[in-house]
Amino acid sequence: MSGSSEASVATILVADDDKDFVGYVKFRLEREGYCVLAANNGDEALELAVEHRPDLAVIDVRMPSLDGFAVTRQIRANEVTRHMPVILLTGEADDEYRSLGYEAGATGYLTKSFSEPKELVSHVRSALEGHSG
Repeated sequence: MSGSSEASVATILVADDDKDFVGYVKFRLEREGYCVLAANNGDEALELAVEHRPDLAVIDVRMPSLDGFAVTRQIRANEVTRHMPVILLTGEADDEYRSLGYEAGATGYLTKSFSEPKELVSHVRSALEGHSG
């Protein structure tokens, strides 16, 4: 069950206003063979999503200007990005945040307190497999 891709490497957009966290997630995903685009706010995330059409987005809920819910809603509203899977990341484990994330159109939801990098990678793989084609 190694992560061999069919024809090309999946591109993942990672957006979080914490640059150290973006660096950590980028490092972990690149080690798994993914190409990673990094954004430090919601506006930048949307710009990269439309310009590069990544295979998946991993977006922090709490960011300046546009939060992760707003970014997800705009991804869903744009013809170019509407089918892209979105995993929301947050420090909030609260069910209300989870509900708001799914209402905004998130494919998945993961708290930043994920115990191991494998958990993040597992969510990414699952979201990509569920949206292949």
